[in-house]
Amino acid sequence: MAGTRWIIAGLILYALTRWGSALAPTSLQWKRAFVIGGFLLLGGNGAVVWAEQWVPSGLTSLLIATVPLWMVFLNSLHNRARPSIGVIVGLILGFAGVTLLIGSIENVGENSMIIPGTTIVMLGAFLWATGSLYSRSTETSSSHLQAAAMQMIAGGILFLSASLITGEWTRVMLDQVSPRSILSWLYLIVFGSIVAFSSYIWLLKQTTPAQVSTHAYINPIVAMILGWALADEALTSRNILAAIIIIISVAIITAYPEERKHT
Repeated sequence: MAGTRWIIAGLILYALTRWGSALAPTSLQWKRAFVIGGFLLLGGNGAVVWAEQWVPSGLTSLLIATVPLWMVFLNSLHNRARPSIGVIVGLILGFAGVTLLIGSIENVGENSMIIPGTTIVMLGAFLWATGSLYSRSTETSSSHLQAAAMQMIAGGILFLSASLITGEWTRVMLDQVSPRSILSWLYLIVFGSIVAFSSYIWLLKQTTPAQVSTHAYINPIVAMILGWALADEALTSRNILAAIIIIISVAIITAYPEERKHT
């Protein structure tokens, strides 16, 4: 599912960029795209895709919310950039807000896969942060849209390769695919990949790691609002308070300047 999602989205976007003015990428640029696609998609997104078979969504969201912390930490090591006090306060406040928003995690006491599952999700958060920082410093195309398309194609190929190696293709039963599943898959192609991932890759070049990574704090709020609007889920005072805390944390992180270099 993930492999076909990323490949189809990547091919659509790549065709549009080539139809426009983007030049054909070189073999070196394709190699870089496979590195980034491996870290971000197969590693980061793939960890969530695999682990959510056993790890509750609430716990997964909380673990993914460590991405901003990883990005600031890794950026500090790589670029010797010390984050300002404001950025640190914002990161901690945002993580606290996500913790409050998630609330009580479903009972996982009898789930034997919870430990390996959570370990994989944490590894995925680390790989996503690593791939994001590598993408910031590496050119895969003069066009940001084409760069995103190349990374999607590369990640999709890696996903399908992993699927073939593990024998997943032998367990595909197309007659059991529901219309809702197809609509969800199409939604991920259009909005999750073409729109959201392309925007993320563009933002990596435009702003600081701390600022661009705040999406990991905002995503749970979006899920909460959609649940209220589309699934009649209740909005509690706890949820509203958590959302306010997260929004304040993002405002703080966005307001503070670039990190200061170590002396």
